[in-house]
Amino acid sequence: MPMISAMTDLSAAMYSGAEPPYYCQKCPRLFDFLEDCRDRLPGHFNGPVSSFGDPKAELLVVGLAPGIHGANKTGRPFTGDAAGDLLYPALAKFGFSNDRFEARIDDGLALNRAMITNAVRCVPPQNKPVGAEVNSCRDYLRAQIDVLPTLKVLLCLGKVSHDSTVRCLGGKVAQQKFGHGSEYELGGFTVLSSYHCSRYNTNTGRLTEAMFFDVFARAKTLLN
Repeated sequence: MPMISAMTDLSAAMYSGAEPPYYCQKCPRLFDFLEDCRDRLPGHFNGPVSSFGDPKAELLVVGLAPGIHGANKTGRPFTGDAAGDLLYPALAKFGFSNDRFEARIDDGLALNRAMITNAVRCVPPQNKPVGAEVNSCRDYLRAQIDVLPTLKVLLCLGKVSHDSTVRCLGGKVAQQKFGHGSEYELGGFTVLSSYHCSRYNTNTGRLTEAMFFDVFARAKTLLN
């Protein structure tokens, strides 16, 4: 197991029930893929990526899964790929970080009142987890929610994240449908959703910076 910084190990150290073990075998396909990554990419983290942020978080950002050369490489959510280049500036703009993001785990970045996690903690082949893997990893999402005593708002990035979060909170995806800017009250929390801040969505114009910032502005309003 590679060395993990104090920042990326925050949740694993404090919330052991909310984080899978490094050699998690709940999803055979993902376990086999990570074993292959360890052989091919020995300098990468190559394990389930722990949540990152403030243990007193009021906002939980729920992404999809680690990118193979992003979080799967660095061991910190949304660090090392294009999605983080939009997410972390948004967090800084609305006061949820100390604005020290430099896409590396020793950049001194810290989150304030916010935490980031993923619906699936392990990198999937072609960045596409299957339904059984999303379902299997939902226990960790539920546990993460349960150990954040001040949590109020969940911000879901993309439909997979939205649907898993809705199910996690006892909702029905047919009733609480995904949409950019959608907002629902579930299980005592507000669930907001946005198109995922992936390079594909930003390059095609499906998601603009203004659209993304609008969702964060709504989250900040709800928390205030």
